Amino acid sequence: MDQLLLFLTYIAVIASAVSGTLEARKHEMDIVGAITIAFVTAFGGGTMRDLLLGRTPVFWIIDPWLTVAAFISAAISFYRAKGISNTPLIIADAVGLGLFSILGATYALQLQLSSIVAVLMGIVTGIFGGVLRDLLCNKIPHVFRNNTELYATCSFIGTWIFIIFTWFHINTLIASAIGATAIFILRLLAVRFKMTLPAP
Repeated sequence: MDQLLLFLTYIAVIASAVSGTLEARKHEMDIVGAITIAFVTAFGGGTMRDLLLGRTPVFWIIDPWLTVAAFISAAISFYRAKGISNTPLIIADAVGLGLFSILGATYALQLQLSSIVAVLMGIVTGIFGGVLRDLLCNKIPHVFRNNTELYATCSFIGTWIFIIFTWFHINTLIASAIGATAIFILRLLAVRFKMTLPAP
């Protein structure tokens, strides 16, 4: 189980670092700005989760190789990305959203917290890095904007799917894969078909 969580954490951190770097490039930041945004995006949600759950030191301090992975991913993305297309950013962000959401819920369940709290931890872990990324890029966070494509809702639905699978004692790897994939697919569908929450 610990090895699975570690693997998912590395993938989530790398994907989020890439999405932060690509967002920074869209705003014409230099390499220092891009790596800063990458770090905030990659570690923001998990840091908030760990602080709320009392898990200290936070996850990236315990495993410094996560910082190395984020740095390398950010540097490669900054110098190798061709153009400033939205597609790689959307895909990387959706991967990070899916994996971090499941990780947040998993750690809450390990502390034997309620399912509702686990879902909330999943959402916080999934979206908070992106919120910080957008704020540092001088934007209203994407997740809070009116008529934005479903974002936190995707995390909410996919995390509940994961939770329900755990109720039936489904293998953790299978439950995690299905939950994260559901979030990823829902997010891409929301962007593709402009799916939004009802406007007032």
